[in-house]
Amino acid sequence: MTPPGPVGDRFRRFRERLAAAGGDRPPVSDERPDAARNAELATGADHPNDRNTAAGNRTAAGNRTAGRRRGRRGGGGEELRVPEAEFTSYYGRPVLKPPVWKWDIAAYLFTGGLAAGSSLLAAGGQLTGRPALRRAGRVTALAAVSASAVFLVKDLGRPARFHHMLRVAKPTSPMSMGTWILTAYGPAAGVAAIAEAAGVLPRHGLLGLAGRVLPPIGHAAGLLAAGTAPALATYTGVLLADTAVPSWHEAYPELPVIFAGSALASGAGVGLLAAPPAQAGPARRMAVAGAALELYGAHRVETRLGLLSEPYRLGRPGRLLRAGRLLTAGGVAGALLGRRSRVVGALSGTALLAASVLTRFGIFYGGVASARDPRYTVVPQRERVEARRSGMDLPSDRAAPPAV
Repeated sequence: MTPPGPVGDRFRRFRERLAAAGGDRPPVSDERPDAARNAELATGADHPNDRNTAAGNRTAAGNRTAGRRRGRRGGGGEELRVPEAEFTSYYGRPVLKPPVWKWDIAAYLFTGGLAAGSSLLAAGGQLTGRPALRRAGRVTALAAVSASAVFLVKDLGRPARFHHMLRVAKPTSPMSMGTWILTAYGPAAGVAAIAEAAGVLPRHGLLGLAGRVLPPIGHAAGLLAAGTAPALATYTGVLLADTAVPSWHEAYPELPVIFAGSALASGAGVGLLAAPPAQAGPARRMAVAGAALELYGAHRVETRLGLLSEPYRLGRPGRLLRAGRLLTAGGVAGALLGRRSRVVGALSGTALLAASVLTRFGIFYGGVASARDPRYTVVPQRERVEARRSGMDLPSDRAAPPAV
């Protein structure tokens, strides 16, 4: 028969509690007599299953609360935090576009420094009366600057583009200034090298007149080339530092120093190779000065830049720079200890030239590696933002996230 109204309401509420608690509790047995079940519901007594479920729910809730408290207080629970950001970019592309320059630009860096160092060597031989040093320096300077022009035009794609750079002179542009430096240096180095042919010209006639005029013109051109050489040796370092490539841009104080030292060392290598030991004194002094500048600058870029020093220590750039340091040290040691040996001098000069090549290529590839990894772009930017924010006492948006 149909139970009374209040009993039916209680039974309906009981069924709703069962449905809300989930299906993990055993259902109410249907084998009990309807009268006993209705009496239990009429008296408001709790079913044993209902009591066990409520106690279990209270215990589980207490455990969850205690776990959260332990996690917040560090009392044994694991504290969850937002995971560290991964330095990735859209479709796996780097944040910066890597330089499109190839190996020919690294070779251009070397040949430009070699031309500058050779002109300084030739000027030293000219002023101190050492014809072997003067001749070797002038001829090498012309060959090196010619190779630089070939590498530069190859990168530009068309020779006319170099001519178009001469339409303006922009002091704030290292590329514009470099174009004008090459324009001033190249003809001077060429005239100084051509003047070395005066000794093989006839003494009479028009060629004899040229043979008498060329030496003083060559002296003036050699000094002009030597005066332009420091700018030629260092402007490429300024050019690299003026880019957005992280490890080049941050090393703007050191790159000109490294390139100046490398230029002096390569010029000294030419003198040690070509001149007899009796005339190689200026070359040995150039080797010591160039090695000191190069090693000092290389040490700075590998230690001062923090995270951005990694590209100069790891991988191919690190191997190239380490080998360059060893060859530089060996070349200087041979130049100083083997003063009377032509063979030791030649080996020392070869080591210095090879060290200059490795140093230029190591610096070049180190910058390319820093542009390809977004970590070298993102992390220094965040550090600079934090430094400015802490200096201005602004609130930080990189505080530790709350525990979950």
